[in-house]
Amino acid sequence: MALSAPANMPLCGGDQIPVRLEKREVPVHSPKRVLFLDLVLSLFRLNGLLIAEGDAMTKQLGLTHARWKVIGAIALSSAGLTVPGIARVLGQSRQAVQRITDVMVEDGLLLYTENPKHKRSALVTLSEDGKETYNMLREVQDPWAIENTEDIPTEELETTLRLVRRLIKKFN
Repeated sequence: MALSAPANMPLCGGDQIPVRLEKREVPVHSPKRVLFLDLVLSLFRLNGLLIAEGDAMTKQLGLTHARWKVIGAIALSSAGLTVPGIARVLGQSRQAVQRITDVMVEDGLLLYTENPKHKRSALVTLSEDGKETYNMLREVQDPWAIENTEDIPTEELETTLRLVRRLIKKFN
């Protein structure tokens, strides 16, 4: 579906989406620009697919993709995380993470523990039930990860991870 645009307005994304150029002139037909925008749209699509996969994979454990991400972030942290720390790791708002951690504490999956480095910002840790849930999650998640990367060379995954981390750093 093509969007209509004034005759002098450049288009992007296969010449389908009008682009408004502000004061700074940008080379509109740059191959790098087209590749980057295709990458962004592909990452949006991948994010949606991963959310659906995560929900399907974790449903039997009574989790959602959001809980999966929080449990994973905490389990993989070596120093312990606060709610703001989890929010930074996941690229989400502190308020959204606070809401989900509060519910997970009520459900017995997480604990708030004293933080020796900051009196007002508790550390979030896995409870015994949370650890058990994480271990059950690994039993589902690990085969899923192996199956979905069988045909992708390790070097390609490493290169992709470096690029994604570089972009995260750039936009963070």
